[in-house]
Amino acid sequence: MGKQLTPNFYHDRVCLNVLAGSHQNAKEIYQAAETYVVVGVLSKNYADLNSAIDDMAKYADEIDNALSVGLGAGDPNQSNMVSQIAKVIQPQHVNQVFTGAATSRALLGQDQTIVNALISPTGEVGKVKISTGPLSSNYPDAIVPVETAIAMLKDMGASSVKFFNMEGLKYREEYQVVAEACASCDFYLEPTGGIDLNNYTEILKIALNAGVKKIIPHIYSSIIDKATGNTRPEDVKKLLEMTKQCL
Repeated sequence: MGKQLTPNFYHDRVCLNVLAGSHQNAKEIYQAAETYVVVGVLSKNYADLNSAIDDMAKYADEIDNALSVGLGAGDPNQSNMVSQIAKVIQPQHVNQVFTGAATSRALLGQDQTIVNALISPTGEVGKVKISTGPLSSNYPDAIVPVETAIAMLKDMGASSVKFFNMEGLKYREEYQVVAEACASCDFYLEPTGGIDLNNYTEILKIALNAGVKKIIPHIYSSIIDKATGNTRPEDVKKLLEMTKQCL
């Protein structure tokens, strides 16, 4: 039996995305989430490609391949490294900037792994910023209708919109429209940035009520123990409980 390339979604709808501070932490998170999670490991934390591949392969083995290969705070300069890692590891989830999604998909060589692409709020409902790549992020913003952004991502073989940085519910109306667009365009949604135990339920409900088929909320710094750098498994349990209540 080959390894599973698609994440486990609770009720086929929701999969958590949280960061691991260590191998032990990854295993604890995976158990706490009852496998409905992809565990993020950041490429930026490694000195070079080979050390990243070696270590991430171990992570993948420990958590039934429920690995999310991360950039590192959405750093566009990590885009190519993430694609190169994904090619070898074949994880369940890959984080990308808008311009990196097609490279990741092509190098993966299959369409089961979920590849997201980062688009950002603009302050204007229905419009998103897609210039999130290594070069494009340094130029004047490319702002397009969210439906066009999603169609471009489909062209490029991406699976989902990573809407970042949401800063919690600061861009609530924009997020609502992005969720509705993902639902109508049959595309997945990954809300990211400033999500915590207090606003999680509301953020999840907006996407569920909009009819988004699959949702991967990223809950990062708010549930990380600052002293150890590890994600608190008890908080992951709470997130799963909240998820179950919403479904």
